[in-house]
Amino acid sequence: MSRYGPQGPAMVIGPGPMTPAVRALVYANVGVFVLTWFAPAAVVGAFGLAPVVVFEQFQVWRLATYLFVHDPNGFTHILFNMLALWMFGVDLERRWGTVGFVKYYAVTGVGAGIATALLSLLPFDAMRAMYDVTTVGASGAIYGLLLAWALLFPHRNILFMFIFPLPARVAAILMGAMAFLAATSGRSSGVAEATHLSGLVIGWFYLKGPRNTRLDLQYRLTKWRMSRMRKRFDVHQGGRGPGDWGGRVH
Repeated sequence: MSRYGPQGPAMVIGPGPMTPAVRALVYANVGVFVLTWFAPAAVVGAFGLAPVVVFEQFQVWRLATYLFVHDPNGFTHILFNMLALWMFGVDLERRWGTVGFVKYYAVTGVGAGIATALLSLLPFDAMRAMYDVTTVGASGAIYGLLLAWALLFPHRNILFMFIFPLPARVAAILMGAMAFLAATSGRSSGVAEATHLSGLVIGWFYLKGPRNTRLDLQYRLTKWRMSRMRKRFDVHQGGRGPGDWGGRVH
């Protein structure tokens, strides 16, 4: 009699252990958060994204450093961002490699910062309100990761709002629609929805342009090399087959 029961689709929570770049980003964000906890005015005042300071004092480093600064008045801001970084970033880094992942994270995060600063110059009330407001958090890059994950793994499930599962592509569309409506409503909620939306849009253009072709070629080349290594050492690929991925919930 067999010791093992029948094998069916497995339900897996999360992508597994953190990859190198994801781990480094989490440590960096947590480290800056600790500093912000003890000196909030100094850290946010020096590294948060304030368009008025970027344009009038040319402090362009804020377009990147704001990604590592989070609201010191509570843990939920950094907690949800770091959870999303782990849930989406690990799979993306495994597929693209560390260099490709870091480039994408930087492009979407810094790009969202640049877009936020430029949008604050538009002659609309909803946009002008951002000119004097300081934006902090990795959410611009996180929304870019969500977009990439939904494009690459559209049928995997996400616990939307941490309540009910939705296919990744549906969740990304809903998050984008919510960010767009919030950004254009003219009501300030304390959340940089324009930055979130910018991360999604920049991620879309990045992945649909020539860079996407390069990343995909790198992925295919890696798979080809792994296949040759398996044949060389007579290793047979195991697992439960393609259906195994469908049971992952993020």
